[in-house]
Amino acid sequence: MKRRTFNKLLGAGLLAGAAPTIIRSAAAADPFGVGFIYVGPVEDFGWTHAHDVGRKAIEEELGAAVKTTYVESVKEGPDAERVIAELANKGNKLIFTTSFGFMNPTLKVAKRFPDVKFEHATGYKRDANVSTYNIRFYEGRYVQGVIAGHMSKSGIVGYIGSVPIPEVVMGMNAFILGMRSVNPNARMKIVWVNAWYDPGKEGDSAKALIDQGADVIAQHTDSGAPLQVCEQRGVVGFGQASDMISLAPKAQLTASVDFWKPYYVQRTKDAIAGTWTSTDTWGGLASGMLVMAPYANMTDEASAAGKATEADIASGKTVIFQGPIKDQSGAEKVPAGTALDDGAIAGMNWLADGIDGQIPS
Repeated sequence: MKRRTFNKLLGAGLLAGAAPTIIRSAAAADPFGVGFIYVGPVEDFGWTHAHDVGRKAIEEELGAAVKTTYVESVKEGPDAERVIAELANKGNKLIFTTSFGFMNPTLKVAKRFPDVKFEHATGYKRDANVSTYNIRFYEGRYVQGVIAGHMSKSGIVGYIGSVPIPEVVMGMNAFILGMRSVNPNARMKIVWVNAWYDPGKEGDSAKALIDQGADVIAQHTDSGAPLQVCEQRGVVGFGQASDMISLAPKAQLTASVDFWKPYYVQRTKDAIAGTWTSTDTWGGLASGMLVMAPYANMTDEASAAGKATEADIASGKTVIFQGPIKDQSGAEKVPAGTALDDGAIAGMNWLADGIDGQIPS
């Protein structure tokens, strides 16, 4: 995987259902067309909801100058290519493709429409008219881990993974590193659902992890089902991509919230002005692309530790993947006195010591 270059924002940071056949217009205005393709439904309360908040921000800020269009619940793969091409054919001049599995379909369509600008979320392949953008989700996972270290009585966190790509793996590792900074004996049990959005599997996975002794649940999946299980079973957990407190008012501790609004608005302004260029953006707590939802249902000690960790990551005082770090086998992956660069983080394919489970091949 290519090394990423962090670009600060200007001005500041799945198993889907059947693909739809109707593209929805989200504004009546005529002018500049901006298209979005989503892997899940806009009502998922998580990943897709966060992107749709950003889409709506474009309309709110630019008004009649833009017309946004979106297609939800599109499967990754060949169907994505069809939908992206349809968005381009309908006159959209800027298209945001918002899931990792949309990467190759985006590149294929971009070659057919050289005058259209494309923005692919969480990917690493670019072209003259294709940019990539992402959030350092792992920073939020580390904060969550610190909080979990203070909150867990069993010392076991259950973590629900979506698909086995570095973006998910680095989050698991960051979480256990944060948790072990508080409780060196903490352990993480993981379950893979092999989907971004599958509420049934996500909920069942949360139940299984709780049955195995986890009293804190974390997730890198898109629905609120795991938190709802936490609410029902009397344990605590963390929201994903959006603030999910409305789904689990007694269970959510905080959530890593993806704040796409500034990026989406600025990139649209650039495209309209003719100043858009192909870039790679990877923002986090420091740039404001990642924010933590209000803390709830936790001790004062856990809250203070979480807030201090947020500040230390944003300032650079805390470097998450700084050695010494060992993997599950005990092999040293990051020697003492060194830290992983962005390229090594972006290509992470190993699990840290303290994690029970494997990366599916």
